[in-house]
Amino acid sequence: MEGPQAERKHIPVLATESIAQLQIRRDSVCIDCTLGEGGHSRLILEQLGPNGRLIAIDRDAEARASATAYLREVKTEASWEVVAGTFGKLAEICRERDIVAADVIFADIGMSSRQVDEAERGFSYLQDGPLDMRMNRSGTDADERTAETLVNELGERELADIIRRYGEERYAASIARRIVAERRQKRIRGTLQLLEIIRSAVPAAERRKGNPARRTFQALRIAVNRELQELEDLLDAVPELLADRGRCGIISYHSLEDRLIKQRMRTWQKPCTCPSDFPVCVCGLLPLGKVVSGSGIEPSAAEVKRNPRARSARLRVFERIIGDAESPKRNRT
Repeated sequence: MEGPQAERKHIPVLATESIAQLQIRRDSVCIDCTLGEGGHSRLILEQLGPNGRLIAIDRDAEARASATAYLREVKTEASWEVVAGTFGKLAEICRERDIVAADVIFADIGMSSRQVDEAERGFSYLQDGPLDMRMNRSGTDADERTAETLVNELGERELADIIRRYGEERYAASIARRIVAERRQKRIRGTLQLLEIIRSAVPAAERRKGNPARRTFQALRIAVNRELQELEDLLDAVPELLADRGRCGIISYHSLEDRLIKQRMRTWQKPCTCPSDFPVCVCGLLPLGKVVSGSGIEPSAAEVKRNPRARSARLRVFERIIGDAESPKRNRT
């Protein structure tokens, strides 16, 4: 892509595939739940005409400022707004703006390159920085709890549970035990300090497989930002907010998120809870639409070569289909 986007360090993942799957019309009402650096939002905005509308949400004040400047470069007659908030507050954000039904709901729930690359954010175990990991660290609504808080103040069992559950780390107990032992000697404040503690807690064979801190850092980030709960809240809101034939597309990067998205979309497609041997459905739960992305859309080899951080991405897309039994007021004209 030429122009301003080519000069930006952030590269939107699965950009072409996302726009194709979302089937944006010129008059669509679109919500990008994860504005980030503005890559996907810009592509969406470029599809919209005079009657189109884009709402772009992000909790990170620095990302909002950067992306707003980026979106202002787009020559468009569509209306657009950047909103401070989390994607878990989607229903509330729509309610405040009298949005009853959206044609597109999109989320890329990975981290932006800028967040990873800035050592002071504390997300990376490849460079030294404070153990922060907050997505929202400024303003009156800034999150108070940091990764430093968790590793220094949680009990060993709770810490191990976080690392095991959110990082799917088999050595969670050993890592938590070593963290607790080390913090008795000195408070754990930095990313590389934590990296060395994790290294010392896992077997040498495990260290040879790759950086042993990856899963623990992922777990702490998820816990600090309540990422899975935010995703649950987003998925709760989507069916009621999608217009007839509207589409929801979500890009995830690890199995915890992808499993949650896959299971929820399957339930929307086939919500019936009747035993399989019942001749007819008696639960009364009707399908809400259909999954249109099969087993998920992954980046091409060419994209991964161009942007290695895209390698674990998976896009899942659901199309809402409103039947006659549902309220007609939710159909857009």
